[in-house]
Amino acid sequence: MDGENKPRVAVHKFSSCDGCQLALLNLGEDLLTLAARVELVHFAEAGPTNPDAWVDVAFVEGSMSTPEDIERIRRIREQSRVLIAIGACAVSGGIQGLRNQADGAAWIAQLYEHPGAIASLAQSTPVSAHVKVDFELYGCPVDSAQMLAAVNALLLGAVPRASTDKVCTECKRQGHPCVMVSRGIACLGPVTRSGCGALCPSLGRDCYGCYGPAENANTDALTAQFARLGLDATAIRQRFQGINSQAPVFLAAAQRTGAGHD
Repeated sequence: MDGENKPRVAVHKFSSCDGCQLALLNLGEDLLTLAARVELVHFAEAGPTNPDAWVDVAFVEGSMSTPEDIERIRRIREQSRVLIAIGACAVSGGIQGLRNQADGAAWIAQLYEHPGAIASLAQSTPVSAHVKVDFELYGCPVDSAQMLAAVNALLLGAVPRASTDKVCTECKRQGHPCVMVSRGIACLGPVTRSGCGALCPSLGRDCYGCYGPAENANTDALTAQFARLGLDATAIRQRFQGINSQAPVFLAAAQRTGAGHD
């Protein structure tokens, strides 16, 4: 991204709640500084709209849920030098990935008078299921500082650094008592990557796995611990069937605890 011209950046939305785009907007003054260093050619939530422009970096929020989504993400990939998936929806299918465990066609038939008019994929899928993704930022939503760090790394010609710590590490750094040890609350912190600043444990609540599976996540050991806390197979399975239910590590953990249907 060297040269006299500013790097061109786009932010695209698919099936999502807009929270990851808001994380970028919430940078405040840092966003103004960033805007002076790059050219935002497409970011509908912030103003500019040019979705078909060629860009150096494309940030993509949201999962693929319709045939049109697949066509559009392929066009974006062709028009981007670097493509970054941001947030749980784009990285693992998001909360809407829970429909992958149900009969989506049956749901549509029950809800709509003319189900044939609804164009929907059989499953909610991450961006990487359809095109090459150069970097992924987990989170629901992503952390504003992490997004800024990723952009700054790219502007310097470096590869963004992914978080490798677990939420438990963040709790120890900040001096939060372990909710699983001190209160007997089932917590996904031991298998979830850091990035949220251990927000929920800091409030005495359990981690819900918003930032996806950490490296070398020992879900079998955590499953055994959940059982010792009194959770049955259904409850344990449901712990992994949340925001990142389709992330391979969490999906496999849920499948090992049962057939996937109650």
